Amino acid sequence: MDMTARMTSHFDDAIDAFKASSPVLAPALAHAVELLFGALSNNNKILACGNGGSAADAQHFIAELVGRFERDRLPLAGIALNTDTSILTAVGNDYGYDEVFSRQVSALGQPGDILVAISTSGNSANVLQSIQAAHEREMHVIALSGKGGGRLNEILYETDLHLCVPQDRTMRIQEIHILLLHAMCDGIDALLLGDAL
Repeated sequence: MDMTARMTSHFDDAIDAFKASSPVLAPALAHAVELLFGALSNNNKILACGNGGSAADAQHFIAELVGRFERDRLPLAGIALNTDTSILTAVGNDYGYDEVFSRQVSALGQPGDILVAISTSGNSANVLQSIQAAHEREMHVIALSGKGGGRLNEILYETDLHLCVPQDRTMRIQEIHILLLHAMCDGIDALLLGDAL
């Protein structure tokens, strides 16, 4: 096996995946930026959640908001729901892992807040329950998925946004998810700092 050729194929495959995703996702991504900026401008907050690599993406996204993205600015209100081990283990133990995010959304979410829900398959039970809790709290949802969207397609409202990466391979979906999240951060900063195109 030629390992260099194998590694090169990853770059080629990723480039193709990004090119295929751009025309499908860019319009909804622009709308997502407007929703996020509107919420933050009205003193609302962003909640984010996911499992595994998607948990890391949720945490990364919130870190960019609370800290900074590429430029200094005031901190923006965000909470990653997958980072508090005491909550995760207590709720998981007492109520079951499917409720680890939904109980936090019910406790922290307010009308006008936004939930960024990340699931590569669109079928993660705890992410789906967090979306239902967000709807009960009159929150908008921005869902990131792939593989056709799975069960997310059944529960999202027309007022929600679904950024479904047109890929079936988990690693490519996750790579595009981080681009989407970085693009959201860039768009928010561009509107906040007054240099949007």
